[in-house]
Amino acid sequence: MLRLDKLLADAGKGTRSQVKEYIRRGRVTVNDGVCKKPEQKVSEEDLVCLDGQAVGYVRFRYYMLHKPQGVITATDDSRDKTVLDLLTGINTAHISPVGRLDKDTEGLLLLTNDGELAHRLLSPKRHVDKCYLARTEKPLSEADLQALEAGVDIGDEKPTLPARACLNQDGALLLTIREGRYHQVKRMLQAVGNQVIYLKRLSFGSLKLPEDLEIGQFRALTKDEQERLQHDVAGYNAGEESLPF
Repeated sequence: MLRLDKLLADAGKGTRSQVKEYIRRGRVTVNDGVCKKPEQKVSEEDLVCLDGQAVGYVRFRYYMLHKPQGVITATDDSRDKTVLDLLTGINTAHISPVGRLDKDTEGLLLLTNDGELAHRLLSPKRHVDKCYLARTEKPLSEADLQALEAGVDIGDEKPTLPARACLNQDGALLLTIREGRYHQVKRMLQAVGNQVIYLKRLSFGSLKLPEDLEIGQFRALTKDEQERLQHDVAGYNAGEESLPF
């Protein structure tokens, strides 16, 4: 049993205060009867509707965000705007980013309240692919690409794992890594005598940034996307065919 307002908020129908207002206005029914008490206890067997549309209880929620530059990957900050601040109109309680993108990095970010999935996606043992587009201070040579693919010394105890590196038609680097070390892409480019001037994450495991998801926008993952993410961490390591280039 759980509160009616919590069920609606967890289902992504609005913030806790918003769904309370919906309930007070008589827009919510429980088993075909109008209910105006946000604290009303309901179970998974009860038929809850908002404006006549059935609302099911969703335990775990998954969102993809096209993170802009200038926003920090955190749940709360007293000075800067956070990625949670961009998830407007939904209940963000217990929602956290999976991993992090630097303040000056944009691109795909996964956010969820599924802590177990987040832990497995970030586990060093899983080697989940992450593809980035990087624009560099200087053009990259074939020798640079080969070095990035073989693994470079970024000042840690061991070199980076083998990666996939190539240039697109504009000369920008497409780099797929299977780790998540601190500032890894920037440090890998520094290791070959270069600097990153622009960085964008294009994919995270099987999840790819849609072309129609504008910077700063977010959406819930589809059922298929959720299932593929579960597949990413079920003892599966993506092969060549899964790389996005």
